[in-house]
Amino acid sequence: MTQFSRRKFLRTSIVGGASITTAALAHAAPAGIYKAGTYSSKAAGIGGDVIVTMTFDTNKITGVVIDASHETPGIGQKAAVELKKQLLLGQGAKVDTVSGASITSSAVRKAAAKCIAQAKGEIPVEVITKETAKEEDSGDWLGKAPEIAEKDIVNTVTTDILVIGCGTGGMFAVCAAAENGGKVIGIDRFPTGTGIRGDLGAINSRYQKKEGTKIDKFEFTAWATRYAGGHVKQELYNVWADNSGETIDWFGDRLKENGIEMMNEVGDKNDPARYVGYATGHSGQKVGANEGQKFNSFLYKYAISKGARFDYSMKMVKLEKKDGRVTGCIAQNGDGKYVRYIAKKGTVVATGGYARNYKMMEALQPWNLRVVSRTGAMPGALGDGIKACLWVGAKMDETHCAMKFDRAAIRPNQKAGLETLKSGDNAWFWMGSQPWLKVNSFGERFINESGTYENPLHADEYNKDHAHYTIFDSNWPEYAKQFKMHGCSRLWPFANGAEPNIPWFVVKDKMLPGLIKSGFVQQADTIEELAKKLGLPVEAVKKTVEKNNENWKNGVDPEFGKEKHRLSPVNKPPYYGAKNSGWLLCTLDGIVINKDLNACDENGDAIPGLYVIGNDSGSYFANEYPNLATGMACGRTVTFGRVIGRALAKKA
Repeated sequence: MTQFSRRKFLRTSIVGGASITTAALAHAAPAGIYKAGTYSSKAAGIGGDVIVTMTFDTNKITGVVIDASHETPGIGQKAAVELKKQLLLGQGAKVDTVSGASITSSAVRKAAAKCIAQAKGEIPVEVITKETAKEEDSGDWLGKAPEIAEKDIVNTVTTDILVIGCGTGGMFAVCAAAENGGKVIGIDRFPTGTGIRGDLGAINSRYQKKEGTKIDKFEFTAWATRYAGGHVKQELYNVWADNSGETIDWFGDRLKENGIEMMNEVGDKNDPARYVGYATGHSGQKVGANEGQKFNSFLYKYAISKGARFDYSMKMVKLEKKDGRVTGCIAQNGDGKYVRYIAKKGTVVATGGYARNYKMMEALQPWNLRVVSRTGAMPGALGDGIKACLWVGAKMDETHCAMKFDRAAIRPNQKAGLETLKSGDNAWFWMGSQPWLKVNSFGERFINESGTYENPLHADEYNKDHAHYTIFDSNWPEYAKQFKMHGCSRLWPFANGAEPNIPWFVVKDKMLPGLIKSGFVQQADTIEELAKKLGLPVEAVKKTVEKNNENWKNGVDPEFGKEKHRLSPVNKPPYYGAKNSGWLLCTLDGIVINKDLNACDENGDAIPGLYVIGNDSGSYFANEYPNLATGMACGRTVTFGRVIGRALAKKA
C-alpha cells in the first residue's frame, strides 16, 4: 500500500555526518585490497541504530546482514531487505534510497561505508557488543539519563535560545526567535526537517474575518474543557486564543511569498449536527504533493535569512541542569560524537511526543493500542523529549491520551492492535470517518456514527475484536456531499470553495479501487455476499441494513439519534464494506506547563530555562481529541512555538 503522503517529508539527499565518502566506495575494490573477515558498524536510523555487518574475502563482499529492528515496521525494516540486495550487487556502500525510507537508507549507506573502510584498514575496527547492538527490553520505558564523560564531549556550542526538534512547533519557534533578533539554534535528529503539519486551528485570523467566521473564546474553552473532562489548564486555551490568529496570519504571509494561498475552512450555514463543531481550520490551497516538506523548506529559508542556525543529524541525548536551571543539552551528531549546547535564555523541547515508542504506549495507554492498526505519527515521535524533561524533574500529565482517526482498514481475518500496527500490513481508509452505517462483529449497529472520529474507536473497546465494520453503497459520493463533514474528513469543497484534503474523486478513482484490489475493502453485488466476505452473520447484517434503510426513508433514527442529513441508505449495488480500525497520529499527553510554556515540576513550580511545546507538552488534552475543531492540536503547536520563540528573543 502507498504510505501516507506526509511520510514523504523524510526524503533527503543529505548524507550528513558520514566520516567516509561513500561515492568513492561504490564499486568493487581491486583484488587483495580487503583484509578478509567480518566487520560491523552502526548509524542512526529512525528509531535507533541501524547495524550493518559485512563479510569480505580478499577482493569482494561475500555477505551482508542488516539489523533494522528499531526501524518502522513495513517501511524501514522492509527497505532493509532491498538495501541488502543492493549492497551485494553493487559491491560497495552506494545504495539507492528506498521510497519512504530515506533515513534508513542513509543509515545503511553510512554504516556500510564504515564497514568497507574497516576492511580496507583505513579506520579502526568497530566493536559492537550485544548490549550496544540491541537494547535489552527491561520493561522500564523511562530508564535513567545516560552518563556522558566530559572527555567524550568534543565541542561546546553557546547560543541564547536552543530549540530541540525542528518539526511543526520547533520550526515556528526558531523563526519567531530569529525574526525578533534572538540568537537561536535548532537541532534535529534527522538529516533534514520532517515537515510542517497542515490544517492549523485558530480564531480571529484575517481569513476568518474575511469569511465572517466568529468563534467566542470562552464558549470554545468551555467546549474543549468538557471533552477533556476538566483535565486541562484553561489559561493555556487563553494563550492559544489570544495568539493563534496572528500566528496564522504570519504563516499565511510566508505561504503567499511562495505563491500559495491560505484559506479558512468555513462551516456550513445549515448543519444541524448533534456534535458541535468550530470552523477553526486553515490550510494552504493547491499545494500538491509533499505539502509538509514544502512548508518546512519555506520556513527553513526564512529562518536562515533572519540569522537562525540549524544543526541537523544532531540527536538530543539528555538535558543538563545546573543550580536548578536547565542550561541546555548534550546531543550526539551523525558520527556518534557528543556536543554540548548551552542556552543562555532558554531551551525549548519540541520532539513530537511518543506515538512511535510502543513501549511507552503499552505502559501509559494500552487501551489505545488495542483499537489502532496503522500509524501516521512523525518518525521522531519516540518520547525522547518527554523522557529528557522527566529526568530533570518535570512532571507529566497523569491522564494519557492520543489522537486517533477511524481511518485504518484491515482484512477481515486480521486483528486490530499492536501486532498489525507494527507489521505495516494495513491500509489507509480515508473515507472511514464518514458517518456510514457501522456495525460490530454481531452485525449490529452500536453507535451514532455522526460524532467525533474517536467515538467509534473508543466504542471498539467494548467490541470483541476491537474493531468495527463500515458498510456503504455505490451512491456514496452524493451522500458524502450531503453529510457536510468538518475538517480533513470532508470530501467535497467547503462552502467558500476551500479545497478538502483529499477530494471525493481521488477516493473514487484511485483509493477505493486500490483498497478493493488489495483486499482491505470488500465489494459485493448483494448484502448477503458482502456479509460473508466480511465474516459477519448474514441474517443479522441483512436485518441491520433493512432497518438502516427504513430510518433513512423516514428521516429519523430511533436507535441512536443520528441526524437526518447524516443518514444514508445501503440500497444501490455494488455494496462495499471494510473492517475498520484506528489510525494513530500522535500522543497528546506530555509535560505539564504553565501559561509561560515553562515546564513544571511535581509541585507545580516552573523549572527555569526549560520550555515545552507541541506533543511533548501537556495540560491541554485528555480522554480524546475533539477533531470537530479542525487543527486544534497543530494550531496549538504552531501558536505556542511562535509565542515562546518571540518571548525568549525579547527576554533580557
